[in-house]
Amino acid sequence: MFSSLCWAKNHSAVNMAAPFRTLCCSVLRHGARQLNTTCTAQAGQKWRQENGLSRSGSEFGPLTDLPDWSFADGRPAPPLKGHLRRRQEREDLARRIVMLSSEVDRGIETWAKRQEEAEQHEEHRKSKFLKPKGRLLTKKVPKS
Repeated sequence: MFSSLCWAKNHSAVNMAAPFRTLCCSVLRHGARQLNTTCTAQAGQKWRQENGLSRSGSEFGPLTDLPDWSFADGRPAPPLKGHLRRRQEREDLARRIVMLSSEVDRGIETWAKRQEEAEQHEEHRKSKFLKPKGRLLTKKVPKS
């Protein structure tokens, strides 16, 4: 590109209509690189998630979960390292889900027990109030 600019400068008779400055500006404008700031990791991720598929296409599904081959007599192939790793990760996740679910259940039970104890405490506190006597006992008290 630079050599063509030098040639245009030295041979001004060929390109008399366009001054050198205009020529440089137009070459620099078209030769500048553009910086792209979009995320390159998406690559169809949005479409796959909208259609109920995995994010990357290799997270789950028959191509990932099923064995690559089997014996000719129908016996299954031994599991591969990746399959064993994914199975272990799923088991760990299931254990964690069960543990957290039981913690939530215990928390709900504890909260309900505290609410019941608070109601009983409030009833006990109200039962210790002074009772009306004499004429006030015969009056009907409006319930609120």
